[in-house]
Amino acid sequence: MFKVLEGYQTLFPKGDLKSLSTLPGEDFKRIQNRRTFRIEREGRGFFIKYHRGVGWKEIFKNLLSLKLPVLGAGNEWRAIHKLQQLKVETMTPVAYGSEGSNPAGIHSVLITEALERCISLEHFCADWPTTPPPTTLKWTLIKRLAEMSSTLHSNGVNHRDMYICHFLLQQPWDGSEQNLHLHIIDLHRVQIRNKTPERWVVKDVGSLYFSAMEIGLTRRDLFRFIKCYSGRPLRQTLQEDARFWQKVQQRADALYRTRPGQ
Repeated sequence: MFKVLEGYQTLFPKGDLKSLSTLPGEDFKRIQNRRTFRIEREGRGFFIKYHRGVGWKEIFKNLLSLKLPVLGAGNEWRAIHKLQQLKVETMTPVAYGSEGSNPAGIHSVLITEALERCISLEHFCADWPTTPPPTTLKWTLIKRLAEMSSTLHSNGVNHRDMYICHFLLQQPWDGSEQNLHLHIIDLHRVQIRNKTPERWVVKDVGSLYFSAMEIGLTRRDLFRFIKCYSGRPLRQTLQEDARFWQKVQQRADALYRTRPGQ
């Protein structure tokens, strides 16, 4: 099965999925069972993510840890469409295909448009401790980040790798809210349910906070995120959701203590 969305059929005609995995391109990630690389077709950039099959060992390891294994690119394909429904900026899907019935040996591929002229928030904010940005710019970013996260979690979606490096900021940006385009990527581990369990929300928000711990955020910045994420007055959410925010802090602190080099 290989599905190409309207407007891209001439660029990616149906064919053997394995042949897509061997196309020449710029590799961004190549691990045992997965390759992510960039190609160009007719002057346009595209990313191809090819999954070769995770193997039974990986499946059993996840099941023994009470986790659902990610079997291929289909999970990210579904996640992209879910985020589009929620109007959360992410990647633009182009094509998806899968082959095989053995869960451990499914071959699958996802093609998306390349996000051009973008920088990750990790790099964009890297010099903030020594060169603080304008407060209005910083708070505009915090507000958008909080609203995106809240939209996902209130609609049954959790990311599982929610770090600032997985948010891409479109460049150039003038600092205004109306011209801000922030895309969330790396969705292959996303979980979608009717309602997101609190422990997964805590993991997402705690991971996000951990990844922003060294970019010079102030207490007022953190309070602004909390207020925008909850959609309620700050005093109210700090009182009513105190247990939740304590768990977020504990999650972030735990990740910080175990970061590489410690």
